[in-house]
Amino acid sequence: MATVNNKIKYSKSDKAFGFINGAILVLLMFVLLYPMYFCLIASLSYPDAVVQGQVTLWPVGFSIDGYRFAFEKQEIWRAYGNSIYYTLFGTIWNLFLTVPCAYFMSKKELPAHGFLSWYFLIPMYFGGGMIPTFITIRNYGLMNTPYTLIVLGGISIYNMIVTRNYFDNSIPGELYESASIDGAGPLRTFFTIALPLAAPILAVMTLFYAVGHWNSYFTAMIYVTDSDWYPLQLVLRNILIENQSVALGDLASEGYSPEEISLLKYQAKMSEAMKYAIIWIASAPMLIAYPFVQKHFTKGLMVGSVKG
Repeated sequence: MATVNNKIKYSKSDKAFGFINGAILVLLMFVLLYPMYFCLIASLSYPDAVVQGQVTLWPVGFSIDGYRFAFEKQEIWRAYGNSIYYTLFGTIWNLFLTVPCAYFMSKKELPAHGFLSWYFLIPMYFGGGMIPTFITIRNYGLMNTPYTLIVLGGISIYNMIVTRNYFDNSIPGELYESASIDGAGPLRTFFTIALPLAAPILAVMTLFYAVGHWNSYFTAMIYVTDSDWYPLQLVLRNILIENQSVALGDLASEGYSPEEISLLKYQAKMSEAMKYAIIWIASAPMLIAYPFVQKHFTKGLMVGSVKG
């Protein structure tokens, strides 16, 4: 690469590298976006075409039966509301624990700072296991309650460390010293200086925790048995399992009449179309929220992760 008359002249090797690099990035973008694109075109195609595997790059026909059936199911709307409830209050609970903890752990003069650092670091790599956790939750009387899905996983040690590094490296210590000279205590300094300047990392942590709550189903599958409290992801999982059991089962040998078999197969087709429609419905809140925090995302993540 050379400069001629203030114009950049690229060599053949530079052009070849740029072309190959661009081609790889385009291919990678296609690989990453295709699953969501396929869900979109499958949700708008004829259910028969989706079941027969005819949908690949373009919709086959046009049908919104999947969305219509999804909106008609009461349990889906109930699960949608449950997921919003768990995500909203669960994220607030996570931030309530993570941000103050990270702020005070950023203070090197804190008594027993080294001991507390190890205290938080060890659970990051070692846990009690599923069975002891299940017994503990049962003994606390939190089985089959919506509060379990909010209280469990209250703080992520990794997220706390990233937030602590942000407070360490991105907010000048002179601001804290000035506030202390003016008579501000630790709590006032936290609320009037640290929090307003921590908007980027707060946006990142909010997105991390919200996505985790929204996509979670395994915790509900273990600790919640009442279908009235199922989150949306668990309802979607149950629909997938029911669809597979109908598609793979030998209905005739199980004593079903031809009319019942026809009805079950029709429901399986509708479940296949509804499955992709629900995926889009479930992804909509996160897809809508991401652009609003994108401008803070890279800055907050990188500054909070790298020291110096």
